[in-house]
Amino acid sequence: MFMNKQTDYALRMLRTLTDQTRHCARDLAENERVPQAITYKILKKLSLAGWVRLERGPGGGCQLTADLKNVSLYDLICVMEGDANVTACMQGHYDCEWRRTHGICKIHLNLHAVQEEINQRLRAKSLWDIIGRRST
Repeated sequence: MFMNKQTDYALRMLRTLTDQTRHCARDLAENERVPQAITYKILKKLSLAGWVRLERGPGGGCQLTADLKNVSLYDLICVMEGDANVTACMQGHYDCEWRRTHGICKIHLNLHAVQEEINQRLRAKSLWDIIGRRST
């Protein structure tokens, strides 16, 4: 968790895409200083989330389809990383050996409270707010 490099790259790529024009992956990678091989992986995830439209072939490229005012930083982290957890034990399916043998885990309870605060803050920030583009 806590924003891996792909999430950081995705945020920067979305910044370029806010101009509402079509971009080829090569130019997008070059403009935002993202390795081209990773650019394709990121675009695929953004496309599967429904935030970017991809078109192949001559005249193809990618274009923003989402309203970034309605997409939170939490959403982006989940799309890029699968979850926004500070530690594995925050996942519902995590099997904690310590809790199985000792019962209630104060560390887990305290981290859960921290996780909730973090999630609330991440959900409160739209990508539009973070990218810093002015409303028109």
